[in-house]
Amino acid sequence: MAVKLALLQSGDQIIADVTEVLSGDKAVAYLFEKPQKLSYNAPIFLEQDKGGEASVEVTLSNWITVADDDKIPVAINQVVALVNPIKDVVNMYNAKINAGTN
Repeated sequence: MAVKLALLQSGDQIIADVTEVLSGDKAVAYLFEKPQKLSYNAPIFLEQDKGGEASVEVTLSNWITVADDDKIPVAINQVVALVNPIKDVVNMYNAKINAGTN
């Protein structure tokens, strides 16, 4: 399992511990464990920090607000891209999940 950031067909950006669901040797879905929706705080703009890197302010919230499930399967055709999130976002996700404020 690995923490990944998924861009969905809906436009949602979801960070979760992601594993592939296989049928035989073919991936048919992804299993998102403890998924959180990543939102950009308004206004959206990039600012330069002292290191010269761009930064944005983000918030993590429950992806499906009233779901009682920690693991949610997502059809593979609903995922546009699956990427490694930046370290700060992974740390934020891990802190939230480990604090039990899912």
